[in-house]
Amino acid sequence: MMETIVSSATREVIIGHGRPTVLIGERINPAGKKKLAEALVAGNLDIVRAEAVAQAQAGADIIDVNVGTFGVDEVALLPKAVQAAMGAVDLPLCIDSAKPEALDAALKVYKGKALVNSVTGEERSLQAVLPLVKRYGAAVVGLVQDDRGVPRDAEGRVTIAQRILEKAEAAGIPRQDVVIDCLATAVGADASAGMAVIEAIRRVKSELGVNITLGASNISFGLPDRELLNNAFLAMAVAAGATALIVDVARVRPIILAADLLSNRDHHARRYIQAYRQRQSAQ
Repeated sequence: MMETIVSSATREVIIGHGRPTVLIGERINPAGKKKLAEALVAGNLDIVRAEAVAQAQAGADIIDVNVGTFGVDEVALLPKAVQAAMGAVDLPLCIDSAKPEALDAALKVYKGKALVNSVTGEERSLQAVLPLVKRYGAAVVGLVQDDRGVPRDAEGRVTIAQRILEKAEAAGIPRQDVVIDCLATAVGADASAGMAVIEAIRRVKSELGVNITLGASNISFGLPDRELLNNAFLAMAVAAGATALIVDVARVRPIILAADLLSNRDHHARRYIQAYRQRQSAQ
């Protein structure tokens, strides 16, 4: 099993099977966050710094930085947001944009080995993003979607993952620097969607050996008590082999620590007990 290393100027994070699940803080993303979106449009990055600090204090290992919203010039703002986050915390960053030009601008100012979010199985994405990942020595998230969208079954997801890996290796990117996202879709629209993702995670782990990331929010779309479904799904994903989760760390870290313990990723329950004691002392 491979290890994916990402780093800031001063800190290194290793994503790997058998290791504790790496938590990627998702809060610096304006989707559905009116206050953050308004601040970004105004060019105010104080909220970016505050969110980075809050997520680090909550136990994030990596901070995702996304500024994509209507009215924002991502090419100009994303590197500034990356610099703001770097100035606030010493954690590695996940640089998140659908625009290759914005990724290029942000990677130019980043100090360390970033995680790029993301490349898809679409040819235009592969041709635009992979050269940037190679040029800057970054790691990259590979989304299992192509020109036809996200496959409904595990087989289709694994096929796209394999293609992304082949294209990355052909571009000179080491296999261990590709982290596959098997992409959760709404179980309310398709009752088989949850197990398709879990099976894809198992197969990517066993057949391709690379690291696996995942966000849970789409799985519960349109259903009540979404947090309950998301938490159950995250625990299932950890058990299946996901090694890095894109989450609101403050809300889900206890669940992930419990899942790590039950999945033999927390020897002698040290992390689980330490977190429990911290919560008790904070009460």
